[in-house]
Amino acid sequence: MVDIVGKRLGITLPQTACRSAIEGKLAALWLGPDEWLLLTDDASDDWVPELQARLGDALCALVDVSHRQVALAVRGPEAETILASGCALDLSLAGFPEGMCTRTMYDKAEIVLWRLAPDAFHIEVWRSFARYVEELLRVAEHEV
Repeated sequence: MVDIVGKRLGITLPQTACRSAIEGKLAALWLGPDEWLLLTDDASDDWVPELQARLGDALCALVDVSHRQVALAVRGPEAETILASGCALDLSLAGFPEGMCTRTMYDKAEIVLWRLAPDAFHIEVWRSFARYVEELLRVAEHEV
């Protein structure tokens, strides 16, 4: 079923824990067995209905959480250090390589953390916690 859904969406859904895939404007982050977070840089409101149409009668659920979440970027040579101020994961390249993603905590906020490049991370956080996480990241940046 995963292959069928991925084919209809136009992306190979990662089947390895905590990994991501990017094809075109669509990214898929493995969050758990049979659960992926789909992200796009397409700012239009048409992409979710388009994906739903592509899925057709496939036995799956597609839920739009775009209004619930906020995307944050942490980039630069100190990105690991800044994130380590509030995250207990080993964020070294060996411990958290490019393409790795996971749900985790940043201080007291649940986030999805995705490593895009050696010095670039993408964070998805619930809108209600976004300002809190942003402020903690700013404090950590000033302390580095």
